[in-house]
Order: sequence, then structure tokens, then C-alpha cells
Amino acid sequence: MIRVMAARIIDGRALARAYRSQITDRVEAMGARESGGVPVRLDAILVGSGDTGARVYAQSQARTCRSVGIHYELHDLPDGTDEGEVAGVIDSLNADAVVSAIMLHLPVPEGMDAYRLQARIGADKDCEGVNPANIGNIVYGRSSLVPCTALAVIRMIESTGVEVPGSRAVVVGASNHVGKPIAVLLMRRDATVVSCNKWTAGLEDLCRSADILVAAAGVPGLIRAGMVRPGAVVVDVGVNRIEGPGGERVTVGDVAYDEVSGVAGWISPVPGGVGPVTVAMLLQNAVEAAERAAGGGGGGGEEGGAAGAE
Repeated sequence: MIRVMAARIIDGRALARAYRSQITDRVEAMGARESGGVPVRLDAILVGSGDTGARVYAQSQARTCRSVGIHYELHDLPDGTDEGEVAGVIDSLNADAVVSAIMLHLPVPEGMDAYRLQARIGADKDCEGVNPANIGNIVYGRSSLVPCTALAVIRMIESTGVEVPGSRAVVVGASNHVGKPIAVLLMRRDATVVSCNKWTAGLEDLCRSADILVAAAGVPGLIRAGMVRPGAVVVDVGVNRIEGPGGERVTVGDVAYDEVSGVAGWISPVPGGVGPVTVAMLLQNAVEAAERAAGGGGGGGEEGGAAGAE
């Protein structure tokens, strides 16, 4: 017997394509300014990485940037580079007016403080939105470059057309760059927000009370069908590598997709959900940074309670 899925899919790949089209238009507009064309440039730093995933991501990022007209420079620093040298590269890029946006690929080598290095990236060039000033501006409702994954989740929720003001949102997971910013961004959109984690007592009942449920705990299959209110919007941020039935490594989310898709109204898959939209938001932040530097004000960041460029 074939079970009919009730949930509509939040297609991250399709949503990302739509955003990339908008980003391309904005990049072209920057280049065609009457006052003088301004190229958008993203500089990324990769430090002595034996992490194949990080290197593959950097290569993929270069291709994606080229596809929308963003100039991409990878600073591939060798093994043995110390934290002071990485800090010096960041300082140089902060001071270079040609550089629109900066990011640091993770993980960094053992012994380096990733938080300290990311915080060194100027808030106005921080396309990942992880500088403490940008995180703080989210709370204060000031114009800011927003953490990419958090912004991706908000865009995915908005794409469903579900009314966020007055809704009850439950965010499972409270990391500094994902769970906490998502909760604050939902608060700014007048949702009633519960922030919890995998250890929260009564988690099942809390999740089942949600109109909007965001799973960002990093626990494979944590959210089961019995934890989801029928018709709820479910966004799965989890990216977990586990052993599949044949012994192969597979990527799964924090949501038991096959179960929950029979209950939820909307659901995002893993892969193909939050990931592609996160990359699009990184590019959007890079363009936003370039527009602000050129005096254009930008159109895709967060300002007060506004949703940004749609």
C-alpha cells in the first residue's frame, strides 16, 4: 500500500534558484551604476584544511559565485599558518575597499579560536552574519547582516504563505548562530516563540503545540510524527551523517521525514532544503554589503521588523 504524503514540500533548491536570479540582477545593477560600476567581491579564507568537505564547499562556492557574477577570491593558507597570520589576512581584507565581503571556512586547525577570528571580520563585510555586532543588532532590531542559516529558515517559512504574526513557533536547538537567531527573528515577526533543546522536559508536548516547528538540535530523527501538530510548518535544519541500511554514509535531518511528512502541512527535506537557501543568503549578504559600502543602502538585510528584499 502506498501512503499518500500530506505535507507540501518546501523546495530549498527551487527557492535558492529564485533568490540567485534576484542576486544576479542586483550584482548587474551594481556594475552598471552611473557613478561608476562597483564589482561585488567575496573573499574566503581556508586554513591548512585537510577537511575534504571544507575544500569541496569552497570549490562549490566559487562556482556559485561565478554563476551570479560575484568575484570570488579564496585565500588558501597552508598547514602551519598560525592564528596571528590568519588575523593579519582578515585585517588586510577589512582594510581593502575592493573587498565587499569576507568569510572564514570552518573548521580551522586545532589550537585556533574560530570565534575570535570570525569576530575579527568587520561587521560591514561579515557575509555570514556571525560577528557579535551583527548578532546583537538582530536582537535590537537594527539593520544587520544576518546569520545565513537563520535567515534561510525565515525565508523558507515565509515562502509557505503561512501567517507568522500570532503563530506559536517552537525552535528546538539554541546554538549561537542558528537556533538563537531564528528564535529572535521569529519574535521580531510577532510569533510567540518557545526556545528549547533535546534535553527539555516535555519536549514532545511543546513540539506538538507548534504552528511552526524548527528542528536545529543536531540529533538524527529527533522529531517524530507524534511530536508534530497536524498541518504545522516543519523546517529541518539538521545535517547529520549516519550509516545507511547498506553500510553507506547518508545525510539525514533532525526530523524523521517519512513519518512527519504524513502529518505536517509543510516540510523541508534534507538534503535539498535549508542548505541551498543558506548558500543563497550568503551571496545575498555579500551583495548587501557591497551595496551598503557603495552608499546604496542595500535591500536584503534585516531592518526593524521588515522581512527584507523579496
